[in-house]
This record gives sequence, structure tokens and C-alpha cells, in this order.
Amino acid sequence: MKALFASLLAASTMLAGIAVAQAEERTAIRIGLTVSSTGPYAVASQSGERGIGIWVDDVNARGGIELDGKKYPVELVKRDDRSDKQLVARVYESLIAEEKVDALIAPFSSTLVGVAAPIVESRGGFMVSWAGSSDQLFQQGYKNIVSVTAQASQIPVTSIALAGQLGVKKLAVVSIDEPFPASAAAAAKGMAEEAGIEVVLFEHYAKGTRDFAVLLQKAQAAGADGFYSSSYDADLIPMLRQMREREIDFPYTYMLYGSSPAVLETGADAAYVFSHTQFDADVNWPVTDGLATTEFLAAYDRLYPNAAYPADFQTALAYGAGVVLEKSIATANSVEPEKLKQAALDISGETIIVSGEFKIDETGFQHGMTPIVLQQQPDGLRIVAPDTVKTADPIYPIPGWTER
Repeated sequence: MKALFASLLAASTMLAGIAVAQAEERTAIRIGLTVSSTGPYAVASQSGERGIGIWVDDVNARGGIELDGKKYPVELVKRDDRSDKQLVARVYESLIAEEKVDALIAPFSSTLVGVAAPIVESRGGFMVSWAGSSDQLFQQGYKNIVSVTAQASQIPVTSIALAGQLGVKKLAVVSIDEPFPASAAAAAKGMAEEAGIEVVLFEHYAKGTRDFAVLLQKAQAAGADGFYSSSYDADLIPMLRQMREREIDFPYTYMLYGSSPAVLETGADAAYVFSHTQFDADVNWPVTDGLATTEFLAAYDRLYPNAAYPADFQTALAYGAGVVLEKSIATANSVEPEKLKQAALDISGETIIVSGEFKIDETGFQHGMTPIVLQQQPDGLRIVAPDTVKTADPIYPIPGWTER
């Protein structure tokens, strides 16, 4: 009898221990991501990192994310990818297999997201992308990856419509030969032709190009009155300088990343350039989830008083990725990938974040974000399209270099 009692006591103690262990098993919701400390994506990636930091600060100040009737704080598991595709592959594999994170936020750039996505998919993870804008990413059949950024084929909508309204007749379209910029350039070409604008030059250049003289001269020789560059800021700086040095003028000069801090720091070279953004301090979408524009900017100033640059659209998009992930987890009451994807579909079309409407299709492709066109005018960056949010009329034609 004593032996039986001892056995039952031992079993009871063991079960109690298991129950305690299970109860103590989850202390946080762990979110994995990578940030680029170096390389071509470093500045943009770190801008996004600050946006994610704002989200974590806000959600944890509210007690965390509710799961099974209890709130858990968010714990970020961050790794460095150094803008390197091979390192991204290894790190996302580790985040899922070894760190066993609950969900993931994508790295910066379509190039790196394109490496992370198949690993996340094959390993049974769920990932929210804030900077993977290449359409091709969502044509691979991935089931558990969703986007909070305007996709490449959507980005030119506002800028090409503006070019047509201003009277551009002949457009030169150039881009770096990488997935996202090339996709945006192809979309711009198609939209321009549909709008009756003749595309007189359509050309991709190799990564690492720094001499754009021949490309610019070809656009000029073709009679282009519009120059449309789907390129990263590191390329735009020498491109603009070489335009000035050769006095090559285009009445409509659009540069996708023309409003980035690095480009604006060139001063007169960036004057009057039209550019893209998905966030501006003067735009106040009717936010349903997360911080509104003024709250978001105040949080940025509080958390990052010594940041080299102000909050930009990459900050806002990465912040929005966190908000969408939070709402998906709360809606699903689960961190299982399939349930998170369904929850993301359930909240699609009824969720507005600081950068605009979150609206996806079954593939995770984003349809809701409205591209904004900025122009660097004498009194600073101004929104010139769409009309519903513009803060100034566009200055067109752009004054020639000798008139600035």
C-alpha cells in the first residue's frame, strides 16, 4: 500500500511538474527578423528597424499581445544579415529551426525577401513583408507570407498619371537590374503607353554602375521630356550630378527614391525632382489600428532623438508590419502559420495603418496602399499627387540647370 501511495504521489508530482512547465513555457511572443548593419541596404533596413522598435515599445506598453486569454510581451530576436543573400538564408533558417520564433518580419529589399521567403515557407513559418515589393514574390505560391507595402506594379500609378496630366509626351524609363526596381520600371512603361505617352527609351543597367553619362545622353537624344528612374538612392546621387555637369534637362524628372535623405543632402542637384513615398507627415489616413501619424512621429522623436534621419516611409511600413502581425495574432488567437494567414485575410480591407489601407489577396499581394508623389520644391518636400492629399501644385516644367 505504501508502495502504491508512493507511486501515485510520484506520478502526481510529475504531472504537476509538467503542468507548471507548460504554464511557464511561454513568457513572450517571439518575433524574428534581420537587419542590415552594412552593405547597400543598411540605411533603409535600419530605418525599418526603428519602425519595428516603435511598434514593440507601443504594444508592450499596452501589456503585449493577447493569446489564449493572456497578454504576452513581444520579444524581438534580431540578427544581422549584412545585406548578404547567403547570410539571410542561414539566419532565417536559424530563427525558425533553432530560435523557434513564433512569427517573422521580412528583411529589407525584394532581393533579400526573395531568399527568406522559400525558407520561411518550407519551414512552416509566417512572415510579414514591409519592403518586398517585387510582384514576382507573390507569384511563387507561398501560402504564409503577406505584404504591407505597395507592390511594384502598383507604385507607378500616381506618378504616371501625374506625368500625363502635366503633358509629358515622351518618356525615358531606366532602372537598376534588380527584381523590385525592374518590376516597377516595367509597370511604369506599360502604364505610360496605356496613357498615350511614348516610351522612347527603356533600359536596365547593371548593379554597381556609377557612370550614367551614356544612358542620360541616349534619353536626351531620344527627345524625352520625361525621365523616369526606378533606382536606389546610391545610384541617383551620381545620376543627378552627371545630369547637372552635362546640363541634361528633363521637364519631368521622376526618381523612385528621390526623396531619400541621402539624395536630398545633395542640395541643388535634387531640386524639383519628383519622387515616391508611402508615408508623409502631412498625410493622415483614418487609422483603425496602431498609432496615427502624429502619435507615430512623436514616438519616433522620443525613442530615437539622436537618429541621423527623420522617420520615413520605410520606418512607417516596418511599423505597419508589426501592427498587422499583432492584429493577425490576436484575431487568430494563435501563432500557427495557417491561422495567421487566414486572420490576415480576415482583417484585410478593414484595417488602416499609418501608411494606408491593408488589403491583400489570397497570395498575400498588397492592393490597398496609395502611392504618393512628392516634389522637392524651394520651400521643401511637398505632396503633389494624388489630389486628395496634395499640399502643393507641381512645379512643371522643371527649371533647367542654368535657371536654378
